[in-house]
Amino acid sequence: MYYEFFGLTHAPFKITPDTDVFFEGGNRGAILEALIYAITHGEGIIKVTGEVGSGKTMLCRVLQTRLPPNVETVYLANPSVSPEEILHAIAFEMQLRVAKDASRLEVMHALNDYLVERHTQQRQVVVFEEESQGMPISTLEEIRLLSNLETKQHKLLQIILFGQPELDENLRQQNIRQLRERITHSFSLMPLDDEDVRAYLTFRLHAAGYHGPDLFNRRVIAYITRACGGLTRRVNLVADKALLAAFADGTHNVTLDHVRAAVRDSEFSNVEPPRRRAPLIYALAGLALGGLLGIAAVAIYQAVTATTAKVAPTAATPPQLAQAAPEAVVVANAPATTGTETGTPPEVPDVLEQRLLATDLWLGEQNASFYSIQLLGSDDPELLREYFKTIAKYLEIEKVYVYRTTANRHPSLTVLYGTFATRDEVIRTLQSLPDELKFNRPYYRTIQGIRSEIARQKS
Repeated sequence: MYYEFFGLTHAPFKITPDTDVFFEGGNRGAILEALIYAITHGEGIIKVTGEVGSGKTMLCRVLQTRLPPNVETVYLANPSVSPEEILHAIAFEMQLRVAKDASRLEVMHALNDYLVERHTQQRQVVVFEEESQGMPISTLEEIRLLSNLETKQHKLLQIILFGQPELDENLRQQNIRQLRERITHSFSLMPLDDEDVRAYLTFRLHAAGYHGPDLFNRRVIAYITRACGGLTRRVNLVADKALLAAFADGTHNVTLDHVRAAVRDSEFSNVEPPRRRAPLIYALAGLALGGLLGIAAVAIYQAVTATTAKVAPTAATPPQLAQAAPEAVVVANAPATTGTETGTPPEVPDVLEQRLLATDLWLGEQNASFYSIQLLGSDDPELLREYFKTIAKYLEIEKVYVYRTTANRHPSLTVLYGTFATRDEVIRTLQSLPDELKFNRPYYRTIQGIRSEIARQKS
């Protein structure tokens, strides 16, 4: 629903584990590397614990994709199996021809023969057992006996137990101490702290195609961390709903109000809720009024945001120009001054001054429903003037327009290109821009949106 509004290509905060967006912060990357090392060096039984929603399933699936080709994996998702069933379950996953009524000894022999054969082929076999905290103690003991399958120098089968902290409690029982002593490595997925959550949100948004300024400020991130307990699944839920709430308000700035509504709607908060509850669905009810409101929200977003990414350094563009001008607010299109009291950029020479003046006339003449393409922005007029040489190689300067803005509370200049009567026309032009100009992640805006932005600043 909100993807196009925030410039996203797909959902950034899905709770279904996606191995393409594995977050290596919060020590997750280090644990992954340690697991790969332990498996490739034949280190017996390994244990990984973490709270519900801490990322165990994601880690398990990423690990399977990162192991060398000579490592075979057996994945068991159902922990509630008896000692007799666990052997049959493993044999079934290995596609061994074992009769359903085969005895435990027969299944064990079949497993041993298969593992010896794999070992002679220089292959390893690893069993991944998820939700191990729900496994009966007697089944855990059977797992220990499986780890006894070995040659004189190598283990034939490695086992990784993934579970919640209750798994540690189970392993502390006296009657399971033999298994506990066989565990060669033990890892814990700890909750993310504020900095980890900030990095996580940024990582997931960028992976979904976002290239604008930070949507979540530090106060909002601190609240999310506390409310979600630093658990990634909860962070995903709250972030998704908070973006939806911001979309409903027609803003790209996620506020504490949006996040509080998302937390209340999620019903797992670690913070005390207010006396009066306002479900998030109430905040979104206005979306049902029709397509006109949705169009208006997008127009507001396009007017409020003037995102600028880095400029590709060329001979005509020093690297210093490659900087962000995330959130733009128009100050004025008045002639430039050099006084610091006014807060406007230094005087712009020649072509920039001409395009600043031309922009006022252009905006007054265009149809409000027409479109233009925002190319880039910079807080240094001199460098931007140099970059005009690059623009001139591909575009007609007479169709390039400039207006004064502020970005990150600093004076800046935003550059637009062209006038387009339809959305299809502006999209075709956007897609046909040369790569040197596409480097800045240009996007289209409505004339009405630009005008509204200017009018709000003058009021």
